[in-house]
Amino acid sequence: MKPNGTLLNTRPLNGNGKHNDFELVDDLHAEEIGESHAATSIETPMRPDAFAMDDDHKIELITEHFREIMNILGLDLTDDSLKGSPRRVAKMYVKEAFSGLNPANKPKPTLFDNKFKYNEMLVEKDILVQSYCEHHFVPIIGKAHVAYISSGKVIGLSKLNRIVQYYAKRPQVQERLTVQIANELKDVLETENVAVIIDAKHLCVSTRGVRDVHSSTVTAAYHGKFEEEATRQEFLRYISGMNATL
Repeated sequence: MKPNGTLLNTRPLNGNGKHNDFELVDDLHAEEIGESHAATSIETPMRPDAFAMDDDHKIELITEHFREIMNILGLDLTDDSLKGSPRRVAKMYVKEAFSGLNPANKPKPTLFDNKFKYNEMLVEKDILVQSYCEHHFVPIIGKAHVAYISSGKVIGLSKLNRIVQYYAKRPQVQERLTVQIANELKDVLETENVAVIIDAKHLCVSTRGVRDVHSSTVTAAYHGKFEEEATRQEFLRYISGMNATL
């Protein structure tokens, strides 16, 4: 750290396990970004060489670096409870928590002809969302509700859950997550008529900063027919548990 409080971030790993320089970020600017919940793009920011390194190598490197973090914190890594933690964290990051970063893990949904000629909306609600805030790397936990109106094709219900989970398993901001799920549904289902709502709690709000354990964040994306008030209100009635007019 420089004397003025600027964090000198000069050693991120690249795809070859070496380091590059990148811009300085001072404490104030870092906090402003985190507190404003800012996102830089619809796509998750990724380097072009993000997958030049295989998972096993990533796990080894993260293990090494997380061990150093624990050492800096003053933890005794000879303790039986702690000595396996660096590798456990590394495996969790690569294989579980951030597995959605790897396009090889993207679900491959199969569409079927809508032989029943079902032309009303289909709603899958209360899909579990478990993600991580990209500003503080702590969990985002909540539910997603998705809906679509068939354009002639239908999809297996579990695949809707898998699409949500794939985009959740990466560092995220909730606004981006909502848009990514909606865009994927439009592409996969070959229809503009999709809707997504996410209602989630952010541990970066409840366990640090303002420490508000009661609030949650709601984001929504409406496309096609869901931009019409009547269709949108029907969707909202379904997910709220109220009786909708059929």
